[in-house]
Amino acid sequence: MFALVAVTATPAAAAAPSPIKHVFVVVLENKGYDNTFGPKTKAPYLARTLAAEGQLVPNYYGIGHSSLDNYIAMVSGQAPNPQTQGDCPIFTEFAPGTIGPDGQAIGQGCVYPSTVRTVANQLSEKGLTWKGYMEDMGNSATEPKTCRHPPIGGEDKTEAARPGDQYAGRHNPFIYFHAVIDSPICDQNVVPLDRLPAALGSADTTPNFSFITPNLCSDAHDQPCIDGSPGGLPAADRFLMEWVPRIQASPGYRDGGLIMITFDEAGSDATACCDEQPGFNTPNPGGLNQGPGGGRTGAVVLSPYVQPGVVNQTPYNHYSLLRGIEDVFGLSHLGYAGRAGLVGVAGPAMINRPAGEPPAGGVGAGACRDRTRPTSTVRRGSLRVTRGGVRLRGVARDRGCPSARVQRVEVALARRVGSGCRFVRRDGTFSPRRRCTRPTFLPARGTAAWRFASRPLKPGRYVLRIRAVDGAGNREAAARRRTISVRVR
Repeated sequence: MFALVAVTATPAAAAAPSPIKHVFVVVLENKGYDNTFGPKTKAPYLARTLAAEGQLVPNYYGIGHSSLDNYIAMVSGQAPNPQTQGDCPIFTEFAPGTIGPDGQAIGQGCVYPSTVRTVANQLSEKGLTWKGYMEDMGNSATEPKTCRHPPIGGEDKTEAARPGDQYAGRHNPFIYFHAVIDSPICDQNVVPLDRLPAALGSADTTPNFSFITPNLCSDAHDQPCIDGSPGGLPAADRFLMEWVPRIQASPGYRDGGLIMITFDEAGSDATACCDEQPGFNTPNPGGLNQGPGGGRTGAVVLSPYVQPGVVNQTPYNHYSLLRGIEDVFGLSHLGYAGRAGLVGVAGPAMINRPAGEPPAGGVGAGACRDRTRPTSTVRRGSLRVTRGGVRLRGVARDRGCPSARVQRVEVALARRVGSGCRFVRRDGTFSPRRRCTRPTFLPARGTAAWRFASRPLKPGRYVLRIRAVDGAGNREAAARRRTISVRVR
């Protein structure tokens, strides 16, 4: 007979200290490997640019269907049950919660008892820092801005996107554990995504572990999106073009950072890897798709300590992700992350930059110290201005360190209103009027050769400002940034 006790973790085997100090996990939605990384990909920045800059992991798998069971596995090692497989439209208690082999909670439901711990609890207990960054979580006028979740027994009203608020609770794994939501650590650490830029300002303020969830449009889930945009993989690609270079340019990333970009599940594919166990609560982890897992999604890993352009054929799944994070920070293994023979991410197959070689963009002995600002140029004759939007192309270059080449080109587009500006935001809406010297930049597509296309615009006077940013965080000098004034009639 099982007893109701605290979930015990499997001790991690002793290993050499990891050079990784800051882990960023970005989770996208519902796409299989061939869809994302195949020859007809609609996410070329992820599938081509980032895969070339880092390591492509073609044999990465989800552990079940639908979404929520995968997110829960990533932070706790718990296997699916029918309620989490159904994305928990009602925020029910998990019961009875007895603990079985491999630290698995036995029962059904959504919100796990306080005896079931997460990697967030482990990090807090060790004095390390973590954050869950949830896009749009603070956008509701009536709901909490942090640690947002339904009341126990209540309906999850975030199952579908709302205008201006595309947060999805089922993509926020931390709110399904009493060990988190019953503690002040939830409001302190499960916060809107717009708080990430301030945290990236220094290595000291950058969390050791950041779990980043885009909204229902930016994660490729909705297609089309509630705001009328197409959504799907192109939307996810735009999200990554905005946020990945920001992270890469941060002091925390350059001082031992690692970014893992993956998907929760692979559409209708229910295959599995890594001797995945079904657990005790469901006969079929594949849910409506008969099969043992969540299908092959693939992943991309970026780090100064990852050799660029490598294809890592090692099989991994979400339990491997949890195990790897725990190994990096010297934590015990929770749930199925402790299975014998499971290979964790961020192990030797990933952290494969040769010993003694300075990390890319690093400042070790002999490393290049890059303080050279990149430059950008608009191609002559490329500017097109109509009510359908602004389109232009250009080139960018960087003469600094080879490892810190141009990472992104950004365009700020604003409608002039009196002496101020209303800047176009990523969702196509305009900011409130403010000083024109406080721009909101949008990512262009491409780097050395870039292009930008806005959404349809209302008639009026507009100003465009263009700047390049390199991998060392250097931004194009203000005196050299291109500023273009146009009129939409």
